[in-house]
Amino acid sequence: MDRYERIVRLHRLLRHNRTGVSLEKLMDEIEASRATVYRDIAFLRDALGAPIDTDPDTHRFKYSSDEEHSFELPGLWLSPDEVYALLVARQALSAQSEGALAEALGDLGPRLKGLVGDRVDHLGRIRVIRQASRQLDDATFRSVTSAVLERKRLSFSYRARSTGAGSVRDTSPQRLTHYRDNWYLDAYDHDRRGLRSFALDRISAAQVQLANAEDWPEAELDSHFASSYGIFSGPARAWATIRFSSHAARWVADERWHSQQKGRFLPDGRFELQLPFGNARELLMDVLRYGPDAEVLAPVSLREEMKQLLTLALTGYGR
Repeated sequence: MDRYERIVRLHRLLRHNRTGVSLEKLMDEIEASRATVYRDIAFLRDALGAPIDTDPDTHRFKYSSDEEHSFELPGLWLSPDEVYALLVARQALSAQSEGALAEALGDLGPRLKGLVGDRVDHLGRIRVIRQASRQLDDATFRSVTSAVLERKRLSFSYRARSTGAGSVRDTSPQRLTHYRDNWYLDAYDHDRRGLRSFALDRISAAQVQLANAEDWPEAELDSHFASSYGIFSGPARAWATIRFSSHAARWVADERWHSQQKGRFLPDGRFELQLPFGNARELLMDVLRYGPDAEVLAPVSLREEMKQLLTLALTGYGR
């Protein structure tokens, strides 16, 4: 264990043990000799200003009670495990957004690697594979992020993917959502007087306004954006029941389709899944991934819609 790691661990031991820590305990925890522990304590106290006291009765080392929760190590002091976690997170974020996020995180990697030396030479062994992600404009991402975090209104041009129609939107950003390798803006649309989700890859000419954004209660946002299946589904209007074969059950039972989902194994090994939905299209497309291993049971309208999709799919193979 190098000195950097010892200092971090020493600081945390002293901070989380109000009654103090014995010399023997410190030697064991930071894997160092008596002399090294004394040198590290002196460095922590004299060079970094840590409020270290020695209990006259127990001879334990501890932080002064008045300052134990206020003292922090100056600068960036992280344990190797925390550095590894940040490097992996950077790897994932850079893969998700090759532009703005990668640029912002660009110099973070070398700085973090400098804290743990050559132990991260094999970071390339951690792979993040993108699938069905769409091109994201750097300037748009920065503008949207600024508006969300600074709580400012945001205007932009938007071209709907379903119709190709363009429009100008004046919004109060509420949340920035990452969903299935793509980014979405949840916002209140002032012209349409309602909550909407906007795909960032369809936004252009984004301008952060001086006016403050209108904030909506978390409960209302969850009710609108998260109460039903999918990203554009809106409030839930019904519950779907889907039955999976015993073969598919081994995968579906461990999957999280929705925060309110209900699932149960049937006596014959099949698995029944129930979840709320609003717009059925995304749900049906995901069920179709399982082919003959999935059957929509309820409601009847959803079952009929699935039958129509399957019929239409078959027409392409009957020629």
